[in-house]
Amino acid sequence: MNVRRSAAALAAIGVLAAAAPATAAGPSPSASPKVAIPSGLYGESDPTYDGVWRQSLTLVAQRTLGYRPAARAVDWLTGQQCANGAFAAFRAAPAKACDSKVVVDTNSTAAAVQALQAVGGHGGAVRKAVDWLKSVQNKDGGWGYSPGGPSDTNSTSVVIGALAAAGTDPAGLRPSGKSPYDLLAARSIPCDQDGGGALAYQPDKKGALLANADATAAGVLGALGKGFVTGTGKSPAQDGCAKAGHLTPAQVADNAGAYLASAVAKSGHLMSALPGAKDQPDFGNTADAVVALAADGRTGPAKKAYAWLEKNATQWASQSGPAAYAQLILAAHAVGAQPGDFGGTSLVRSLNDLGPAPHMDKAAARHAEASRDGSHAGVWWVVGVGLVAGIGIGFLLSARKKRQP
Repeated sequence: MNVRRSAAALAAIGVLAAAAPATAAGPSPSASPKVAIPSGLYGESDPTYDGVWRQSLTLVAQRTLGYRPAARAVDWLTGQQCANGAFAAFRAAPAKACDSKVVVDTNSTAAAVQALQAVGGHGGAVRKAVDWLKSVQNKDGGWGYSPGGPSDTNSTSVVIGALAAAGTDPAGLRPSGKSPYDLLAARSIPCDQDGGGALAYQPDKKGALLANADATAAGVLGALGKGFVTGTGKSPAQDGCAKAGHLTPAQVADNAGAYLASAVAKSGHLMSALPGAKDQPDFGNTADAVVALAADGRTGPAKKAYAWLEKNATQWASQSGPAAYAQLILAAHAVGAQPGDFGGTSLVRSLNDLGPAPHMDKAAARHAEASRDGSHAGVWWVVGVGLVAGIGIGFLLSARKKRQP
């Protein structure tokens, strides 16, 4: 569940290596947009490779905060859908019907499903997108980035999240007797091997499974049947890697969670696995790991990684744009932290400044007023009210600690 710009660009030109994550964090492929930025789209960087993805994460983050996204922001996203239900990363001319030159993909489509389901009122678009995702499921139970492409852990996981959000049980999708969860179990590295417990993105050319932290974080959420938004789950059955003949989805998630907990134990962050990167922390994948660890009930490692992000990720987010801010907001939500005070920066206001301002849901406003007793939910709704700072009401900050106990 990452910013997906660099990797989407690589995938588009067919050079995405099996060891490289499908959800790579990093700056936009082009600092100077090659196309005009539509008024309803968040961000100012070239949307060619990530327009739908960043818009979807933005809308999901806003709904998580209790906001109703601006109509033109939602309209832009719905306008990107092709007649067959699929989404491409970006369509510069959405009024023109999709043809064979429009490169649709599972990741953009799954992200849009989660966003439109969160926004509500777009059941027809969601159903069409889900039907398309079902139609391109591979025989091994998973999905590739491109329809018909080999299955990968990241794409399979984000599609599982979309199906679950739309009310479809992923376990029931077995085109050739295998479900998406079978694909994730097949990508889980045995405990007695190097990287045991982690998930591989795809097998390498020799069929070997290599640990990939980004795929592992995505796989935790996929195995748990969760999408972009999640809170703290129940504690794992055990802290270490559980050996089994055929892993259940819960065991896949717990093993992967144990691997991630170990990976962030010392430094609090993950390292970049992108080609050419050397000794560079991966901010986006660390944010994904926070969500995954929290979902698997590993609150200690999740909060440690979030604390590292608070100290180090502000510049990354400002350079990367709306998807990065949305990722950090979702990470804050997962651990019960306040996105309105992220190391002295308001993630909420920063995201709002990048596009059309959303509006506070009336129901959310009532909830905020009724929840000013210091509860976890109350803090989140009050922080959500802070987003209105961009339209003149002023930013509300709790005087309490940055993170809930």
